[in-house]
Amino acid sequence: MTYEESAALMVDMEFRGRVKVSCLKYADSIMIEATTVPAHVTRTKWAQGCFQNPELTAQSVQPATVMDGQVQADGAGISDSALQVSVETVVNKML
Repeated sequence: MTYEESAALMVDMEFRGRVKVSCLKYADSIMIEATTVPAHVTRTKWAQGCFQNPELTAQSVQPATVMDGQVQADGAGISDSALQVSVETVVNKML
């Protein structure tokens, strides 16, 4: 993707909706993970924040998700399963 295409996708509301769903799905999996997972407390706090304000979470995750290699390769047409991996990768870097 070009810089212009990347910048446009970073604020695209349809794409943000997909990122939001991915964040919520990941937050749900974090809430049921074992307490022995490294950084579980930090991860749980992020998941709770996501549940409380999924729009803000998606807004904060979207730019970095757009810069993920798979999103750069596939653009807005990225599959849901590939987007899930990209979002989880980005969130893990943020935590």
